[in-house]
Amino acid sequence: MSSIAFPRPPADTEAVLALRTEFRAFLDKELAGHSPRARSDNWYGFDRGFSRAMGQAGYLGMIWPKQYGGHERSAYERYVVVEETLAAGAPVGAHWIADRQSGPSIIKFGTEEQKALLLPGIAAGELAFCIGMSEPDSGSDLAATRTRAVRDGDIYRVTGTKVWTSFAHEADWVILFCRTGSGGPADRQQGTSQLLVDLKNTPGLTIKPIIDLAGQHHFNEMHFEDAIVPANMLLGEEGNGWNQVMSELAFERSGPERFLSSIELLYQVIEALKGIDSDAAQITLGRVTARLAVLRRLSRSVTAMLQSGQDAGLQAAIVKDVGAVFEQAMPDVARELIDAEPDPAAAAAYASVLANITLNAPSWSLRGGTREILRGIIARGLGTR
Repeated sequence: MSSIAFPRPPADTEAVLALRTEFRAFLDKELAGHSPRARSDNWYGFDRGFSRAMGQAGYLGMIWPKQYGGHERSAYERYVVVEETLAAGAPVGAHWIADRQSGPSIIKFGTEEQKALLLPGIAAGELAFCIGMSEPDSGSDLAATRTRAVRDGDIYRVTGTKVWTSFAHEADWVILFCRTGSGGPADRQQGTSQLLVDLKNTPGLTIKPIIDLAGQHHFNEMHFEDAIVPANMLLGEEGNGWNQVMSELAFERSGPERFLSSIELLYQVIEALKGIDSDAAQITLGRVTARLAVLRRLSRSVTAMLQSGQDAGLQAAIVKDVGAVFEQAMPDVARELIDAEPDPAAAAAYASVLANITLNAPSWSLRGGTREILRGIIARGLGTR
């Protein structure tokens, strides 16, 4: 059995520490008045005004070339901004996917026309993206995709359905993973491609809401019925979709969002326990803090790999899997320590935050790849399957 290496994380230089201080001041100003309940939405919060403020201040497209609206800073400097944003419970939904993975994919695989069309708007916080990967009856088995795009002169005609497309009803664009050729049972990854689809101006596209357990509208179904997509919106090479989407998932799975989704609940637990002398509470919080520190180190290590151009897919899968377990455990930890029921309508911060996290947490082992799929990837990396 093989071992899986995680390199040493980047160091906190004086420039990084200064950036952290500067960005915290930005967040204090922009998030003044945000309640703990609102902060517990974390990356489910969608606020175009906040995303535009991030872009105007230079906190989006941080690692991109300046010619595309970027700022040519390091991957770790971007990590610091993402970490602080999530720790503060900022509403990142309007720029989150575009800045994290769609933009980098366009930089890596896109044409100059596509880069000029989309990247400056993402860096300015003006363009929101969603992810068009999962399908009904397929879940995280992306190779089972049935959505098909057929070339017809200067267009593709697209037919199929995507699910769990977060904020498709609000976003401007989606990177659609689809089948453009044949792929047999032995090699289902073959014949797949990615298309850039304008969500506001695509004939034949219908977006329908999926209301989640919390009664909120984040998710959607996207139905393509002979939808027309210009052929010049093919991202990368036709038939190379599988390799491209795997590259994209390394950005999606490894960041601090994989262990900070329930951080507001941890804050509220600590606040509620102030003044209470309990060895059991101190031991539990010590263990939670230790797990959080380990996850943070692993995630920062993946950032070092991405910055140096290494393939971090395997390490990212580990961070995502272990991080989701940590996040989903927080409501149980809270209930063990504090005798209070979750209540979405409660005026008390703890009860309302507990309710919101409890209702949203079941989906966290789905997004970014289900636990079963991720553990299969990890098992292959260890040489056990």
